Amino acid sequence: MEKRMSFEIMREEVDGIVCHYLPEEDGAQKTVLRAMNYSIQAGGKRLRPMMMREVYRLFGGAGQEIEPFMAAIEMIHTSSLIHDDLPCMDNDRYRRGKLTAWAVYGEDMGTLAGDGLMIYAFETAAKALPMTDSPEKVLRCMEILARKTGVYGMIGGQTADVELTGKKIPMDTLSFIYRLKTGALLEASMMIGAVMAGASEENVRKVEQMAGDVGLAFQIEDDILDMTGTTEEIGKPSGSDERNEKTTWVTEKGLTASYAEAEALSAEALAILRELPGSNPFLEELIRKLVNRKK
Repeated sequence: MEKRMSFEIMREEVDGIVCHYLPEEDGAQKTVLRAMNYSIQAGGKRLRPMMMREVYRLFGGAGQEIEPFMAAIEMIHTSSLIHDDLPCMDNDRYRRGKLTAWAVYGEDMGTLAGDGLMIYAFETAAKALPMTDSPEKVLRCMEILARKTGVYGMIGGQTADVELTGKKIPMDTLSFIYRLKTGALLEASMMIGAVMAGASEENVRKVEQMAGDVGLAFQIEDDILDMTGTTEEIGKPSGSDERNEKTTWVTEKGLTASYAEAEALSAEALAILRELPGSNPFLEELIRKLVNRKK
């Protein structure tokens, strides 16, 4: 109970930081602003900004300079969910137990809201510049954010995923998709935390490897939940992968082997974490939580 409450308190704190950076809903473009804010405020565990801050703290970071990046990473993550749910993609009407952006505001406005959040994320991240004495760290983090979001990261993974839907996907290609589509933003989150705290390049590379393991484990667990969870548990219709004829880790390796691989990846990530300087029990608990979640 104590750990759960600790996570909930942290989630609420991070949620407050993210929502602080949301745009005002006014002007002729207020509809898209409302759709953007609706999607952010629909809920979520805030794992990416939470992990970013915990890695920042692991390396001794203690300022507010990390907060614009915390908001930015959640905006990009949410933009990807908005686009994932569109009729031209997964055609899901529910996310986190609520109607998706396109189901509320229309497909056109849902598309624009996803685009708007992705671009506004970089405007938000740039607000870290006057908060730090090391602007070069901010520029490095902007580059990480752009690369891990774009065609060499999340969007690249999503491209391969869309093109291969309904087709037999070899395991090495599936691993590529997962490491980019899901892992890239987790890598960006943790790497930005490390860079903003002044970590060495060697440790930033270790953090990237750790986050990659966490991302792959997270997506495998997502496949497991899609097959075994209920709509009430996961906040969206279960069986979406099967309806869309997607090859997943579970369809190829089965539930037992998928559970085992997610656990092994989590253990590998924790081993890397223990090689890093400092100690952060909460970050360790977060990594464990990803592999044992129910939604």
